[in-house]
Parts: sequence; structure tokens; C-alpha cells
Amino acid sequence: MKKPMNEMKVTFPSRSANEGFARAAVAAFLSQLDPAVDELADLRTAVSEAVTNCIVHAYRDEIGMITIHMKLYADGRTVIKIRDRGCGIDNVDKAMEPLFTTGGDDRSGLGFSVMESFTDRLRVSSHIGKGTVVTMEKYIAVRHRQARVV
Repeated sequence: MKKPMNEMKVTFPSRSANEGFARAAVAAFLSQLDPAVDELADLRTAVSEAVTNCIVHAYRDEIGMITIHMKLYADGRTVIKIRDRGCGIDNVDKAMEPLFTTGGDDRSGLGFSVMESFTDRLRVSSHIGKGTVVTMEKYIAVRHRQARVV
């Protein structure tokens, strides 16, 4: 596998105010690939859903840490891993079904469906009591750009 041309990692508490921070951080880092507005919006939405899942489901009534690790490749491939060390998901396949939720009546159960629809590839790995990793990949169209990597 090719080495990324750039990568970043950021860790922050699972406070709802940090969901906006996560979207902004990913968007700012992605800007070096000169994404189209819709590409940027897709990834911002997918990241928002993943981080919200960590806040609402992984840590429920406690504050834990969320880590985003993002890699950018010269061919436009973007890989974003969002990790929590929360309660884990008992049945990932069931959790990924549209409308399934453990969050009560105020949750739609569409988080994974939204992530899947806005990315090219979605993988979820989870272990009870150890946490969950959501890996999203999206290809950003290669335009005539120069990577601003120093």
C-alpha cells in the first residue's frame, strides 16, 4: 500500500460541542486536496454522524475520548478512522441496519446508513467494553492541484 502524502490525528472529549470541531478539523485538513463542495459536504456529514455515534452510544452517560486519524493519498483517496474506547457494539451487522438504534425514541437509527451513502467504503470494527473503530474511505477527484506538503 502506498504511503500517505499527509496525515493528522486529533483526540478530543466526547462532548457534543466537539462534533462541530471534528467536522471543521476534517474539512480544514481535507482542503489541501482541493475537494469540490459536494465532496467536502459528504465527508463533513459522514464524520458528523460517526462522532455523534461516539457521543450518544459509545459513552452514553460519561465523557470519553474520541480520536480521528486521517490520511490523504496522492491519488485522491482519503481514509478517516474514528475511534472510541466506549462500550462497543454487540452486533455490528444489526447496528448497521437502517432504523436500528439503541438511542431511544429521539434517535433515527440512520447514522451508519448516512456514513455509507456519503463515502466510497465503510468498515466498522467493535469489541464489547473496548470500543469501536469506524473507517471511512472516499476518493476526491484529482484536479490540477499541487499538494501543499512540506
